[in-house]
Amino acid sequence: MFGLSRTKAADLAAEGHVRLDGVTVGKSDRVHEGGMLDVTIPRMADPLEVKPELHDGIRILHEDDAIVVVDKPVGVVVHPTVGWTGPTIVGHLAAAGVRISTSGAKEREGIVQRLDVGTSGVMVIAKSEHAYSVLKQAFRDRTPEKTYHALVQGHPDPSQGTIDAPIGRHPKHDWKFAVMNDGRPSVTHYSTLEAHRFASLLEIHLETGRTHQIRVHMSATKHPCVGDPLYGCDPILAKRVKLDRQWLHAVKLGITHPETGDWVEFESPYPADLAHALDVIRDAH
Repeated sequence: MFGLSRTKAADLAAEGHVRLDGVTVGKSDRVHEGGMLDVTIPRMADPLEVKPELHDGIRILHEDDAIVVVDKPVGVVVHPTVGWTGPTIVGHLAAAGVRISTSGAKEREGIVQRLDVGTSGVMVIAKSEHAYSVLKQAFRDRTPEKTYHALVQGHPDPSQGTIDAPIGRHPKHDWKFAVMNDGRPSVTHYSTLEAHRFASLLEIHLETGRTHQIRVHMSATKHPCVGDPLYGCDPILAKRVKLDRQWLHAVKLGITHPETGDWVEFESPYPADLAHALDVIRDAH
């Protein structure tokens, strides 16, 4: 009668949303001729709805009519996703009164790049429709310069080089990625900034932008990011430096401004947890 499945109807009855002649009934009760059946169907929350909510850790580094550049902290996702109930970048911007582009999927409006929830650093979001179009194409063409710093276990050999290995979804774990023969082309350039007893600080430039790319590539070369248990870090070392997420930070972003055409760069300093972990590594003898 209401266009619902048997399972949904049973759930509504079990939750007390079904009444027959004013009396709450269960899923096994029968209706009768002339009876009045009332069903309340609760409004289901949209898991992809943007919820305006300020987050103290999010800093706006730059804002004009075309773009807004933010410093994303760890533990924050860029846009709503199924299963995520924590803070989002777009939710913070909405609460702060920053209007962004409406181009793109509803939950990803204005988003032209993303950072993992466990990765911190600088990123740009489009405010105008024109900026969205220009920046989206720029990222497709790989013209922005994205610079990351990563603290990895051991010492990569050679100290600088390129990892060219396709990445695909892990065959046994949906939430992981891995180097796969049938994966998408993925290219990572790295150089060693500091070499210490237990770990090396790398500067990394991405030629492609696959999910978890840096973490997967460094793990595949037996040099996982410090503090990254998903991709094989040493838990003892992670505990020693008091790190419960991967040591990976987007330190600089360079783009051609979508309105002025000028080359602009934005930087983000290391957050406190990463700075502390690096100091511990530097002081280790």
